[in-house]
Amino acid sequence: MVESQKPSGFEALAHGTALYPEERFAKIKRNQRSFFIGIPKEIAFQENRICLIPEGVHLLVNNGHQIWIERNAGKKAKFDDNEYSEAGAKIVDSAKEVYQADVILKIEPPTLPEIDYFKPRQTLISALLIGNQTVDYIRAMLSKKVTALAYEFIEDKVGGFPIIRAMSEIAGTAAIIIASEYLSSVHEGKGLLLGGISGVPPAKVVIIGAGTAAEHAARSALGLGAEVKVFDNHLYKLRRLKHIIGNQIYTSTIDTITLAECLKTTDVVIGALRAEKGRSSIVITEDMVMNMKPDSFIIDLSIDHGGCVDTSELTTLENPIFRKHDVIHYCVPNIASRVAHTASTALSNIFTPTILRAGEEGGINEMIFNHKWFLNGVYAYKGTLTNMHIANKFGLECRDLSLLQAARF
Repeated sequence: MVESQKPSGFEALAHGTALYPEERFAKIKRNQRSFFIGIPKEIAFQENRICLIPEGVHLLVNNGHQIWIERNAGKKAKFDDNEYSEAGAKIVDSAKEVYQADVILKIEPPTLPEIDYFKPRQTLISALLIGNQTVDYIRAMLSKKVTALAYEFIEDKVGGFPIIRAMSEIAGTAAIIIASEYLSSVHEGKGLLLGGISGVPPAKVVIIGAGTAAEHAARSALGLGAEVKVFDNHLYKLRRLKHIIGNQIYTSTIDTITLAECLKTTDVVIGALRAEKGRSSIVITEDMVMNMKPDSFIIDLSIDHGGCVDTSELTTLENPIFRKHDVIHYCVPNIASRVAHTASTALSNIFTPTILRAGEEGGINEMIFNHKWFLNGVYAYKGTLTNMHIANKFGLECRDLSLLQAARF
């Protein structure tokens, strides 16, 4: 009799059930929170952007969030209602309907009539633009007992300001495109190309400031072949700019004599100085402008905060320029709105993952108290002012939200 062989390990495994997939229920996060989000149509002058594009709406709706959008809210940014509807949003006819949502997401700060729509325990995420507000405005917002976040205060994990940076990137790049237009003979400029032509001297570009807008303006100008000089009083910013762009740019601290001499021969001046304490410093005086060459071009990106050029005056997209001392001035605030489709996409790329993260963590409150970078955006919490800078500016009482954060733990 032949002795039966013991099956090998592989045979036993093959005849068993070890290789068959086992069905199990997927784990569901118990603290998952769905939001009811409202996006009103912007009514502020020259505001063409929207916070979420259809792709962002689609992703949020697929993750369980409900979104109502006021009719034609995305029209100026070239996103139509049908795109939002197909992405899963509900299109409503009035702002009053939108303001029934738990979370209001918008670009510009709500106007006083819009504040009337708010109800207690709602959350607002928008710009604040503190330099444009009054004490009555802040009190009106506090009276509604909402939690309000200013997106220009919201930081990322490394201490940057993602929305400000995104809009500054757009503004810096757009500044060079605009300068190219107004240097042309069509706009009665100097009739210059910025550069890149063999045997022809390049145009000279002076940039005041060395932040994000200045960086992208410098990159764009250099890409077109211009000669670029950057002035700023922060040496670390100048070193950073020189390092990331290369040694082909001239950098200097803001020395009045050096700057004045430089401006006498420059073709384009870009004011990209970041505001400190709510207002930009005047760096270029009227005398300096008077000594510039005829048909030179100034674009003051700092005009949102008062401007850094003494001769700057607010202009509009419909009438963007004026001449003073035979120098062309372009002083349109909110320049990112000039390219609203691109700007809206950039904003949506920031807001969408932030909202998804807040939903995963259980709500806006959890985001506020679990992440200091998000907490920094809060200026009003359920009717209490929580931003010290605003309190000092308007002489109001302030409560440190971080103390409440500590009490929770």
